[in-house]
Amino acid sequence: MSPEAAPVMGLRERKKRAARKALASTALRLAMEHGMDQLRVEDIANEVGVSPRTFNNYFSSKEQAVCSFIVERQERVRDALLARPAGEPIWDAIINSAVDQAAREPQPHREDVHRVRDMMHNHGLFGEMLRAHADAERLLADALAERAGEGANPLHARMLAGIVQSASRIAFQTWLQNTDDRSFLPVFAELLREAAAGMPGLTTTAAEATAAAS
Repeated sequence: MSPEAAPVMGLRERKKRAARKALASTALRLAMEHGMDQLRVEDIANEVGVSPRTFNNYFSSKEQAVCSFIVERQERVRDALLARPAGEPIWDAIINSAVDQAAREPQPHREDVHRVRDMMHNHGLFGEMLRAHADAERLLADALAERAGEGANPLHARMLAGIVQSASRIAFQTWLQNTDDRSFLPVFAELLREAAAGMPGLTTTAAEATAAAS
């Protein structure tokens, strides 16, 4: 699907998306500044200038609002993927779409690690993050099947989407758990390229182990 073929979004829908994005970005910022336990729906709504009832029209909880960036990012990846040249190999299209969209976003800094670690101790947030990743995976699987066209294998689309989403989670966890300067984007891109080339073996053969020991 080319960008010209995409449906034109009406003013009402644009306003709804803008309001949802404003609530989501405010929720994430306040959570980073004050922690999940101190975050209240009322505070998010007040910052944006809407009522808590309006907030509830978009999100069922503060945790869902904080995690909504995961699905929104995948929506942008989906749109970019469907706009890639039709003849481009599927892994090239995936990497170009996913890495390009990730590169457009502000990259997390090392000083944010402790704040994010504290946030992840919130069980409600952790559960909502898992649901957001599952939703993002379905979005990408649908886009891959649409790009492949008639005769696409939905199981293969789901498998590819699962690999991409797993790479994203691993890159995030690597950033979160390590104390070095490795950032999310280089690890994410590396994992996708390794998956495209064929996953490396997880174990050595007996002959390789013997040679390494000698």
